[in-house]
Amino acid sequence: MTIRTILFDLDGTLIDTNELIIQSFLHTLEKYYPGRYKREDVLPFIGPSLYETFGSLDPERVEEMVKTYRTFNHAHHDELIREFDTVYETIETLHRHGFRLGVVTTKMHDTALMGLRKTRLAPFFSCVIGLDDVTRPKPDPEPIYKALEVLQSTPDEALMVGDNYHDMLAGKNAGVKTAGVAWAIKGREYLEQYEPDYMLEKMSDLLAIVGINE
Repeated sequence: MTIRTILFDLDGTLIDTNELIIQSFLHTLEKYYPGRYKREDVLPFIGPSLYETFGSLDPERVEEMVKTYRTFNHAHHDELIREFDTVYETIETLHRHGFRLGVVTTKMHDTALMGLRKTRLAPFFSCVIGLDDVTRPKPDPEPIYKALEVLQSTPDEALMVGDNYHDMLAGKNAGVKTAGVAWAIKGREYLEQYEPDYMLEKMSDLLAIVGINE
C-alpha cells in the first residue's frame, strides 16, 4: 500500500494545546462545580467533543458550559499553544513532496484554523474538517470520509494520525491506516490499547513510513 494522503488530529497531535485545554476545563468546572475538580481529574475529558463531555456532566447546562469554555479558550489561545517537536519541518516536507494533507478535529472549524495560523501550518493543509462540518464526529468515520472526499482520495491510500482513542477508532472505522503519537498526554500505553498500525516517537518518524528519505 502506498500512502499518499495523511489526515491529522489537531490538539495533542500537531499542536500542543494541552495546557490551554486543561486551563479551559478547570476554569469552566470551577465556575459550575467549585472546588470539585483538580488538574488530574480533567485528563479524561481531553479528546471527545465539548458537548459530549459537558453533556455527560449536566445535560441541562451544556450550552452555557460550552460557551464558558470557548470564551476562556479563545481569550488565552495564542499565549498557550505551540507546535510539537519536528511538526513544522515534517508537514512542510510532506507538502513539498506532494502529499495530500488534511486536519480532522473535534474542534470547531474556525478555532482549528486559529491554531493552524498561529503555528504557521495553515498553508500546508488543503482540508480542515471541524466539529461543525459533520453530523457525527470521531470515532464515527464521517469526518474522515468527508476529508478524503475533499482531498479526492480513498481509504486505501490514507493514514490517520492522532493522540487519542477516537482518532484510532475513526481511522479503523473508515478503513484507513492509523498512527498514534507517543507524546499523547494520556500516554503511549493508553494509545497502544487501540492497536494503531504505527507509533510515532516524534512527527518526523512519518517521513520514513511514507518513503521520504531526507
